[in-house]
Amino acid sequence: MKLAILSREPKSYSTKRLVEAALAQGHEAVVLDHLHCNLVLEKGQPGIIYQGERLEDIDAIIPRIGASVTFYGTAVVRQFEMMKVHTAVDSQAIVRSRDKLRSMQILSRAGVGMPKTAFTNFSADVPAMINQVGGAPVIIKLLEGTQGLGVVLAESAKAAQSVIEAFHNLKARIIVQEFIAESKGADLRAFVVDGEVVGAMKRQGKEGEFRSNLHRGGTGTLVKLSRAEKAAALLATKALGLAVAGVDMLQSLRGPLVLEVNSSPGLEGIEKATNQDIAGRIIEYTAMLGGAEKAKPKPKKATGRAVDAQSDVPAGT
Repeated sequence: MKLAILSREPKSYSTKRLVEAALAQGHEAVVLDHLHCNLVLEKGQPGIIYQGERLEDIDAIIPRIGASVTFYGTAVVRQFEMMKVHTAVDSQAIVRSRDKLRSMQILSRAGVGMPKTAFTNFSADVPAMINQVGGAPVIIKLLEGTQGLGVVLAESAKAAQSVIEAFHNLKARIIVQEFIAESKGADLRAFVVDGEVVGAMKRQGKEGEFRSNLHRGGTGTLVKLSRAEKAAALLATKALGLAVAGVDMLQSLRGPLVLEVNSSPGLEGIEKATNQDIAGRIIEYTAMLGGAEKAKPKPKKATGRAVDAQSDVPAGT
């Protein structure tokens, strides 16, 4: 089977591990830079031109789409879908997860626990927005931020108002969330593949840092998730329609609270923390998709409502 990893960074840990895992399982693997894929739109014959040649022999793809190129990257994934090529992560699921506000609306509707969150269209009534999430301290996030960038902790109402007003003056879209003090600068990352948690780690921010992202100097260690934490991770991925994802959660007094669901989670931190072959699990799932017509469907372990592939309306409603 020929698998294509859509990645702009062929030398990155995640991309190299996926290629290694594919070869180890007897598959052919190629790395395609999605920004170099030219899309051909023709009646009944959608195609992709790469390095001057039409791609015709790809059985399945694994998208590794960066946040900064979501628009074009998801267009390429959609083109593969139109060509009847299987994908480990659906284009619409990537779009849902990348829009923080949209994803949180979907998770809220599905009954997923999350921090209290407020969003407004550049409202002048900032104090009311702060009170809606329980008052200071609060977390302020840019909707387009990634890897902990664009995330600010405002420890007082006055500081929060100054930050929110500054973002509003720049016409930057933000959300305001309650600060979960008991998490103590740590969060959980659950890695989900095909309705199963295949690995989990606890990420702890460095001293004096409230963000636990590994890119911000945090450290990851193996952790065993509780039943409630596993259920929250699986419900979140199912609600967004993601078969491969990293779910970030906070441990709180009222149970696990989902912060974000990442459609292109990195493999280095989770594999080193868990000593598990996560890349191999992704390849197994993707290869199964490539032979989906012959393969027996695997029962899903997730619970909750499914999302229709073309909308945010739960299937069957």
